Amino acid sequence: MTATLTAAPGAPTAVRILPSRHADRVGALARRAGLDCAPGRAEPGTVTVVVADDAERALSGPREPGPLLLVCDTVGRSGLLLALRVGAVVLRTADLTEESLAAAVRRAGQPHPSIPYPELSHLLTADSQPGRPGTDEAGPTSLTVRQSSVLRLMAEGHQNADIARSLDCSEHTVKNVIYEIMARLQARNRAHAVARAVRHGLI
Repeated sequence: MTATLTAAPGAPTAVRILPSRHADRVGALARRAGLDCAPGRAEPGTVTVVVADDAERALSGPREPGPLLLVCDTVGRSGLLLALRVGAVVLRTADLTEESLAAAVRRAGQPHPSIPYPELSHLLTADSQPGRPGTDEAGPTSLTVRQSSVLRLMAEGHQNADIARSLDCSEHTVKNVIYEIMARLQARNRAHAVARAVRHGLI
């Protein structure tokens, strides 16, 4: 049975937890975090929560539409990259608490989910080989200084207005730079752009 969880005031997000081995534990934590649990079909914008052993395996099959949160025992670099490409948020089972679950749900419900520093650090360091930036035949080879600066701020979860203030430029300029980044990296969204840049050693 699928449950729909509606967030308490201050966290206007609905969550649908798909049935799995540890879904009951996640549901209990969600209720203790102040989320109201009620059965029913998910409304538009609902965050789907998938509880699985491995992030990469969880994303290998058909995916639910809309925002996605993965709660997984094992989260490797390839799993993180795949999650970023599809705009999903990942939470390790080892880090699962009422607070971390509520925060991950809120993050997944954002139009452009940010990447927490531990995940970004893991992407930048795990499984890397010195001297190999991780490019492939179709991969980009470089970004301009401005593009790299904007991309790093995007990876930290900053929105266009924040980026414009940080770089002392207009929001229009930021939008243009993001458009250039998307085209250069052939990215579908902001998270995908960050994932591709990390994969190719550009940030």
